[in-house]
Amino acid sequence: MTARPATDAAWLRLSGDLRRFIRRRVADDHAAEDLLQETFLRIHRGIDALADADRLAAWVHRIARNVIVDHYRKTSESAVELSDTEPAAAEMDRVGHLRNEAGSWLEGLIRELPEKYREAVRLAEIEGVPGREVADRLGLSLSGAKSRIQRGRRLLKEALDRCCTFEFDRRGNLTDYEPRPDRTVCRDCD
Repeated sequence: MTARPATDAAWLRLSGDLRRFIRRRVADDHAAEDLLQETFLRIHRGIDALADADRLAAWVHRIARNVIVDHYRKTSESAVELSDTEPAAAEMDRVGHLRNEAGSWLEGLIRELPEKYREAVRLAEIEGVPGREVADRLGLSLSGAKSRIQRGRRLLKEALDRCCTFEFDRRGNLTDYEPRPDRTVCRDCD
């Protein structure tokens, strides 16, 4: 019974944050609520094993990530049983949702780039325009366009790094992100 007050305190302190954290990664509202409950059940069961109370938030988020991974594994396994040739629909839905979400605030960050780089990055990254055409549209040499795109990407990456921590799969595809609490840009990614 000694874990009860610590579990209650964790719930009060972290429930809103965890709800948003899970909801960003799970498209279905009911599944997200179930996963939130499962997360707190695991917290309740393991709170006595937490050695450093200062690491509570990190420990809780790790549990939530594991609960989400378990959820998608179960969903994937059941989808694989139905069709061995199709990727799991739930995983595709989650990845699609994540990309749409990230894309919605990425354009805002591009608009915040210095004017010199903004259009080059927008053309190359959002519209998928080849470097030669970017150069022609902006009245630059090919090397000048490539340089602007590259420098603009670097500035964009710095802004993204100030906003969130990102996780990628082995092919470089975005698989997860977590907003930084002290971020100064991209406040709408919560």
